[in-house]
Amino acid sequence: MTDKLMVSVSGVRGRVGEALSPEVITRFAAGFGTWAAARAAKPRAAIVVGRDSRVSGPMFQRAAIAGLQSVGCDVIEVGVVPTPTVQLAVEFHHAAGGLAITASHNPIEWNALKFIAPSGLFLSAEEGASMREAMAKGVALATWDRLGEVRSDPDAVARHLDAILALPYLDVEAVRQRRLHVALDCVRGAGGPIMTALLERLGCRVSAINLEADGRFPRPPEPIAANLGELEALVRLAGADVGFAVDPDVDRLALIDETGHAIGEDYTLALAASVVLRHRKGPLVTNLSTSRIVDDIASEAGVPVIRTPVGEVNVAIRMRAEGAPVGGEGNGGVIVAGLHLGRDAPAGAALVLQMLTGAGGETLSGITKRWPRYAIVKDKLDRPSGSLHQIYDTLRSAFPGAGVDLEDGLRLTWSDSWLHVRPSGTEPIVRVIAEAPTEARARELVARARAPLDAMQSVR
Repeated sequence: MTDKLMVSVSGVRGRVGEALSPEVITRFAAGFGTWAAARAAKPRAAIVVGRDSRVSGPMFQRAAIAGLQSVGCDVIEVGVVPTPTVQLAVEFHHAAGGLAITASHNPIEWNALKFIAPSGLFLSAEEGASMREAMAKGVALATWDRLGEVRSDPDAVARHLDAILALPYLDVEAVRQRRLHVALDCVRGAGGPIMTALLERLGCRVSAINLEADGRFPRPPEPIAANLGELEALVRLAGADVGFAVDPDVDRLALIDETGHAIGEDYTLALAASVVLRHRKGPLVTNLSTSRIVDDIASEAGVPVIRTPVGEVNVAIRMRAEGAPVGGEGNGGVIVAGLHLGRDAPAGAALVLQMLTGAGGETLSGITKRWPRYAIVKDKLDRPSGSLHQIYDTLRSAFPGAGVDLEDGLRLTWSDSWLHVRPSGTEPIVRVIAEAPTEARARELVARARAPLDAMQSVR
């Protein structure tokens, strides 16, 4: 990470017009294409390119395509689609890789380039290091007669939908017969077309807002409870059975219950996993910042929970290694191994509708009462310039009786609560998350963790 440009294992992101420019996108796309082509078994490497609806998306898409063509890569354009659709298209075309142009949940002024491996997963740490090494050695530009060609794939979303509806965990006809009423908020991202098509094919009645895919987000795009007031009101006004909110690139799903209350994005994974685990047993894989509700779901199903560092690729790789049928992250990201190893909001929505269908008329608020309720508090602050290891040492001293996990920042655990402090991989911030039996206790843990971070900032 530089002051303004964030380069991570699987992508590069920044604010448009500051660190992130067409030149940056072209350079990284050319570097990715060079790396992918060297690994491909085919004489010409094909790279899938898709984007979300951000205003800067068309400009960066053209820059990315130019970079790929310039090093001799063919391009398969899938248009404005969810990130999981791009991942599935990479698998379908047996492509050498993929580029998703999206800053996911980041604010409107951000954009990013995400690198997808031939497997359809984001690059692993080893693959990311290998790609950066290839970039450092320089790229060889193609001559005029070896430039890459561009073709379109207009069917990527349709294939994605067909794959979801073919999941063995779904009784599509039963869901159709329920005629569930869904309130939907797509934040004017890429989700409008696929989410409305999914709900239509599942026989749902739909009341929707923010379907226009123009990238002019009417609210902060992260689908957390604080940003979902308009959808909560729509659920109440329409009398909907459930509310669905997705982020701009449609890999995260948040739920509103029938009373118009955002139940917390951690419940998305828990409820979706409960459906999968009724049909197929195996570990539930999630990250270190996910609520203990997943432990309750896994215990009920008689399977273990395996935790990884935060990041979709970390969860996906561990799922593949463990043969896990389901996993994801507590930010609303559901990964269904029978579909693909990537977070997928439409798949999560379909599983939640299946859960409601099989609940014998029980409401979402009633279903969530089956399990213990935890208070989780998620906070963030600007990342200090000093080393976070000093903060970790201070916190370990402040909580001498806690269990310690240093795999991803610092995670402290007690019998009934936990605290996680880690630098974000998508923004220049530090995330502080705590969960406890009461909100007061969770807020106390967050406040105690923030104290040394705030002190470090004050002396910058």
